[in-house]
Amino acid sequence: MDLKDKKIIITGGSSGIGKATAEMLINHGAKVLITGRDENKVNRVALQIGCFGVSADVSNQEGISKMYDAVDQHLGGLDVLINNAGFGIFPSLSDVTFEDFEKVFATNVFGAALAAKNALPYFKKAGKGNIINISSSAGRKGFARGSVYAGSKFALSGMTESWRDELRKENIRVIQINPSEVTTAFNQEDRVERKEVDNKLRSEEIAHSIVSALSMDDRGFITELSVWATNPF
Repeated sequence: MDLKDKKIIITGGSSGIGKATAEMLINHGAKVLITGRDENKVNRVALQIGCFGVSADVSNQEGISKMYDAVDQHLGGLDVLINNAGFGIFPSLSDVTFEDFEKVFATNVFGAALAAKNALPYFKKAGKGNIINISSSAGRKGFARGSVYAGSKFALSGMTESWRDELRKENIRVIQINPSEVTTAFNQEDRVERKEVDNKLRSEEIAHSIVSALSMDDRGFITELSVWATNPF
């Protein structure tokens, strides 16, 4: 797909992987809309990198509706949905609560599903489209204290496989990206980006993977791509 003038929405796009991906796509000529919960931050980043921004919480229907109102207003259509919004909490099984699952699944699973559902009318009208789900290495292998987060990413992986099987006949490519550890603000209480480390992944490596997958000719697609640091030890 030629990315020039393509209309793309990135959830959780005001920092980390989402922001780096937005910047790279803009450099390829795409028209990008980013979302985030912090209105001031979203607007500041959108102005900084040259895209549209909307404050929308994808964990609820109101936020999803607001997001697609912004798609209509700013993009006038949609070629690509990148489901990047997500977060994690890591209680032990002894300490986990129903509310822990409810909070994380609302964004990582339910939000991604509703965002994809609402993208379908645009894609079906155009006769093609792209959904990229940002999962995690935790969506392929569980770990201690990972019941909530890994559970949500395993669920996202299952949905991705289901959508892929359902939507291929509509010329809709469904792609899953599995980053391992990336030096972002993920799991940082103050939401400040961690400093880059020479031997660990940056957001740019994940953005490169996303842009590369989208750039493949529409006749083919990468179903799933895992990205690991070469030597993080």
